Amino acid sequence: MSADASEPESGPGSGPGSEPGSEPGSGPASGPGSESASGPGSGPASEPGSGPGSGPGSGPGSESASGPGSESASGPASEPESGPASELGSESASGPASEPGSESASEPGSGPGSGPGSEPDQLCSEHREPLSLFCLFERRPVCAACARLGGRCHGHRIRRAEEHAEELRNKIVDQCERLQLQSAGITKYVAEVLQGKNQKAVSMASAARELVIQRMSLVRSLCESEEQRLLEQVLGEEERAHQSILTQQAHWTEALRKLDTLRTSLVGMLTHLDDLQLIQKEHEIVERAEEAEGVLDPQESDKLSFNEKRAWSPLLTQLWATSVFGSLSGMEEVHINERTVSPLLHLSEDRRTLTFSAKKSKACSDDPERFDHWPNALAATTFHAGLHAWIVNVQHSCAYKVGVASAQLPRKGSGSDCRLGHNAFSWVFSRYAQEFRFSHNGQHEPLALLRCPAQLGVLLDLQAGELVFCEPASGTVLHIHRTSFPRPLLPVFAVADQLISIVHQWPQ
Repeated sequence: MSADASEPESGPGSGPGSEPGSEPGSGPASGPGSESASGPGSGPASEPGSGPGSGPGSGPGSESASGPGSESASGPASEPESGPASELGSESASGPASEPGSESASEPGSGPGSGPGSEPDQLCSEHREPLSLFCLFERRPVCAACARLGGRCHGHRIRRAEEHAEELRNKIVDQCERLQLQSAGITKYVAEVLQGKNQKAVSMASAARELVIQRMSLVRSLCESEEQRLLEQVLGEEERAHQSILTQQAHWTEALRKLDTLRTSLVGMLTHLDDLQLIQKEHEIVERAEEAEGVLDPQESDKLSFNEKRAWSPLLTQLWATSVFGSLSGMEEVHINERTVSPLLHLSEDRRTLTFSAKKSKACSDDPERFDHWPNALAATTFHAGLHAWIVNVQHSCAYKVGVASAQLPRKGSGSDCRLGHNAFSWVFSRYAQEFRFSHNGQHEPLALLRCPAQLGVLLDLQAGELVFCEPASGTVLHIHRTSFPRPLLPVFAVADQLISIVHQWPQ
């Protein structure tokens, strides 16, 4: 607001008792936190800190509650005199130091401008007029005379003090709403997410523990010490995850306490401070807001989850695979579904051997389940849960694929959606000449093998989410893929050279 626009508020005839916006009938008694306003001719009580009755907050050079850089409410023209009435003037900005019923310079009889209906607001120390305006340049309350031509704030951006106070109130309301929303979010995170993480970590630790115990039971005589080591790692990981969650709970509980303290402080300012006091607290309000912004929102972290790798062991996997293939009860009875066999393949009578042919067979019917382009075939057995193992003899072929596929695998066409390893429905170990790799969803991982395996063992543990390819004779693990597999799954095969056969029974 320009200086000219502010003149009508403090024109001729305005005085301490006639400030625009003053509440009618404001009496002499000042409430808690009220400020003393010495008007012209207020008498000897105008100088803060003078006299034996001055409060602890008074002293030489103390500023009045009008803000930084402003002079005392009693200008140089008012000489100080000691007296008990000066005590309230020295404590005008101290807040709680002003008690209800304490003496004030604005009491009846304290000066010519006092009396019923007088304005309790502070006066300009230079012009003795009410501080009804706010200078945006100097960031302090000023009177109308300061904004007029010749005044120290002439030409500055000026606005009404109550407007600036109202803007601060709106900022406090907005900040309180943000703090409330942030508190609600953190409360929900602590109550739901962290609690869920804790339950999940305990559950995953329990599952991992059961998995380790189950596998070690097959080879306990060979690796009892390994079992103990793995169990300790699982327990340590569980405790680490639990401790991380407890730490997060403590951190966010403290953050909630801090936000609540900040919000309570801001609400207190909003509720108990008048315009000028609120303006004087502007810097503190900004600091509270910045402090609240320093409390960041919760972020997802792997430290809050159980690390399944702590239950993995190459030794355990190798011994476990050897034990499964060495047990007759561990082998799966797998046969190929003749309705799925590609016209490029010939299926043996026992439905265990697939032989590649460069020419498509005309004898094959146009079955909807049949692969009509790629040399693929699916097994007739489907797996929904549990542990499954089978062996494929691959020594006669230099181009094959062996693995598992979802029942949703497309069968028709030459696209990648029907090509094993090039879609999301198949997981296969493949060989092309001397190159070996694992393929899934178009991602191909090269495998460095020292020799070409004569037989390929496949282990599928749906409970643990593991697909293992190994060499049964030596127990060498060729590749392990871990994921959450869809159900059901079927063994899948592809041949582009010679033949491959499912082994009926692995020799002991």
